[in-house]
Amino acid sequence: MIDTQKIKEFSCLVENYLLDQGMLLFWASWINLAVNVFVLGITAFFLDRILRRLIVEGFKAFSVKTKTTFDDFLVQSRFPRYVAHIIPLLLLKTLIPIIFNEFPLVLKVFLIAINIYGIILVVKIIRSLLRSSKNYLRTIDNYGDKPLDSYMQVMMIFLWGIGIFFVVYEITGKDVMSFATLGAASAVLLLIFKDTILGFVASIQVSVNDIIRIGDWITFSKYGADGYVTDINLATVRVQNWDNTYTTIPTYSLISDSFQNWRGMQESSGRRIKRSIFIKQSSIKFLTSEMIEKYKKIELVRPYIEHRQKEIIKYNEKINADKSVLINGRNQTNFGVFRKFVDASINENSAINKEMFLMVRQLQPTSKGIPLEIFCFSSDKRWENYEAIMSDMFDHVLASVPYFDLELFEDPSGNDIKALLNLNQLSFPPQNNSTLNS
Repeated sequence: MIDTQKIKEFSCLVENYLLDQGMLLFWASWINLAVNVFVLGITAFFLDRILRRLIVEGFKAFSVKTKTTFDDFLVQSRFPRYVAHIIPLLLLKTLIPIIFNEFPLVLKVFLIAINIYGIILVVKIIRSLLRSSKNYLRTIDNYGDKPLDSYMQVMMIFLWGIGIFFVVYEITGKDVMSFATLGAASAVLLLIFKDTILGFVASIQVSVNDIIRIGDWITFSKYGADGYVTDINLATVRVQNWDNTYTTIPTYSLISDSFQNWRGMQESSGRRIKRSIFIKQSSIKFLTSEMIEKYKKIELVRPYIEHRQKEIIKYNEKINADKSVLINGRNQTNFGVFRKFVDASINENSAINKEMFLMVRQLQPTSKGIPLEIFCFSSDKRWENYEAIMSDMFDHVLASVPYFDLELFEDPSGNDIKALLNLNQLSFPPQNNSTLNS
């Protein structure tokens, strides 16, 4: 127990000495007050420094010996430093009413200042605990990709809001928790923190519906984002693009706008390849006997050609088709054989996942030619390997086109136009004036 009487006597030593020296009571009291404030401040300062050093160092030593990492995060968030301020604060709160009892106005000011400091200190201690909890949860696999920053920011907003209410109460002495005051404050907060509230709601929906996680690859064309999500907080989502730039996206845009999340591809057993080549329509023709024999030399389509040709011959004989005209009856085409060749070559490719969907199909003709689309999945989903697999596949397909007497469609280049003009000039030589006059 603190001996109040002895403290009171000790605090009046300077005043009693000055009175004995013949100084007026008014001046002796105020000088005594100034000395007491100085001594109390110095005492609290050095006590705070000593306790902070002891508590911080002791907490560090304790955290090194424990296996859990939570106490390490407490040290990083300065939790021991904030705790060390509590004892000097309690000491001041106990001594000030005793020392300044004869100065009610000064006592009131000091008590208000101490209470406000205490409120701020409590807020900082809770904030330190929240930060430590967030960092600790980041080390757990189940929480590593969750928007923990959003939840922490929301809790901090409410925490600071409550702290501000109590600070206002300390300064004004009015009950800020009344319904009228809370209603007006709520209206102001709703107006000021509109984006924050939208971000909070979006963060909850993003987490509950598992729309996006930290580490997901997303494409958001509206904001020019194409890369990995590095951070999800209350107001924004941060994306590191493939060119190592960063794009920030409003959190509520994730539920109000459409974007592409590549997580499904990353978690699946393959990455989709979907690309077309365009065949010149005029190069497609029925197969003659010579062409059939020529294509049989291509090993991948030989079984198909032989089996298909037997069926066609049998059918044509059944309907007694006049094969002196090639179009009569049923026939194979070079485009159909080429399609089967592409399908067989993909099935022979070890980099393609055969357990997933695989198809080679002809799309609707266009002004650019007839698209032949390859739809399959590569086993390796890493971007650089995926691009290499797809490039190798289409290198082979494009180089195989001439072997089936087909042509790829492409727009004429400048050299094509020049060659055509030169050909026209050779076909129609310029005439001299005498020839024209005659």
